[in-house]
Amino acid sequence: MSPRARFVALFTADVISVLGTRVSMLAIPWLVLVTTGSPAKMGLVAGAEMLPYVVSGVVAAPLADRFGLRRTTIVTDIGSAVAMAGVTFAPQLGFGALLVLVAAAGALRGLGDRVKHVILRPLAEAAGIQMLRVTTAYEGFSRTAMLVGGSIGGLLIFWFGAAGAIWLDAATFAVCAVIVATVVPATGAAAATPDKADREPYLVALRGGFRALWADPLLPSMIAMLFVLNLFNQALVAVFIPLWVEATTHTPAALGLLFGAFAAGAVLGSIAFTVLAPKLRMYQAFMLGAALAGAPRLLVLGVSHELVIVCAVTFVSGVAMAAVNPVIGAMLYQRIPPEVQTRAFGVCTAITFTGVPIGGVLGGLAVAGFGLTPAIVVGGSLCATLTAVVWLRSRSVADVPAGEPAEVPDATQGSEATAGASAPKS
Repeated sequence: MSPRARFVALFTADVISVLGTRVSMLAIPWLVLVTTGSPAKMGLVAGAEMLPYVVSGVVAAPLADRFGLRRTTIVTDIGSAVAMAGVTFAPQLGFGALLVLVAAAGALRGLGDRVKHVILRPLAEAAGIQMLRVTTAYEGFSRTAMLVGGSIGGLLIFWFGAAGAIWLDAATFAVCAVIVATVVPATGAAAATPDKADREPYLVALRGGFRALWADPLLPSMIAMLFVLNLFNQALVAVFIPLWVEATTHTPAALGLLFGAFAAGAVLGSIAFTVLAPKLRMYQAFMLGAALAGAPRLLVLGVSHELVIVCAVTFVSGVAMAAVNPVIGAMLYQRIPPEVQTRAFGVCTAITFTGVPIGGVLGGLAVAGFGLTPAIVVGGSLCATLTAVVWLRSRSVADVPAGEPAEVPDATQGSEATAGASAPKS
């Protein structure tokens, strides 16, 4: 198989996984809603999935480097398929069992997603594909998968129930495991396991990811912005939108329309961003996109009960979101040394996705305590304020043109000996 075919196959596997995950993001909260009727439990389930997702991407990243990236991907995909299949039996097993299964799926997916993203780089380089093109294409295809998943997710729930929709997510993980086992070479940079003599102590390796990110002048403020965005978007997706749909339209099909509108905007935005990216300043494009992708989408739910109006604003937010993920992805690939990318990506995801479990839980508690509309309006106002603060505080940071790697200090140099001498062996 040619290098380009290998890259396309892995890329496709990742997009398939996104498709299934999007369906389960609709189906699991809906399963909780129809079986318990509790907004607070909807938020708890979202937190139970995303907290392990965040933690595993950090604490298990050094272990993935040792175990091998290819093997880690296969094992985590198989485990995720089993865990999601188990979720379908949760109504018979009880709410506690549902929390455990969702947490297991989140932990496995957190590590698996980080490793897949690292594997993409050597396969892309072998195929002669620039990473900015990869991240932009990934955003476009992922949003297309979200568009399809969001559009059919509500219909699948309506036709087959929430459990039937979740089975689809389990099947996508199994397909990903087969694709990786088939197309990713067992040797080479995409699957390499470091020699035992070259392995760092666990805590030294873990700190390497933090050092690589914090040594960069641009990435910390971008990570802070993503934390804010993820916090409020998770409250929106896991709690506010399902409850708003139930209160205003009374049909799960509207879930598909809202998520589909956002994904459609992101797809069209990705096409426009691909054309405009060489002319833009990457950092400022990221900040503007993040500001427009969050607060407007929240606030419109609090001021309107018209599905058409909410879908229109959601579409615009999706267009703005197209400037966020490709930029942060390309800058991470460009500015982080390859040997610490698994750990640095895990740290970045951990910090930014910490907002996800917090947002889901706080969203459920806010609705339970204050009501749906006040919770949405306050959340949207806070989101607008915090994103503005992060952007304004970082206005003096130097920017770089799209696709142009900046000169940044190598965080892996000059600190290894000292860190290695003081860190405990583990």
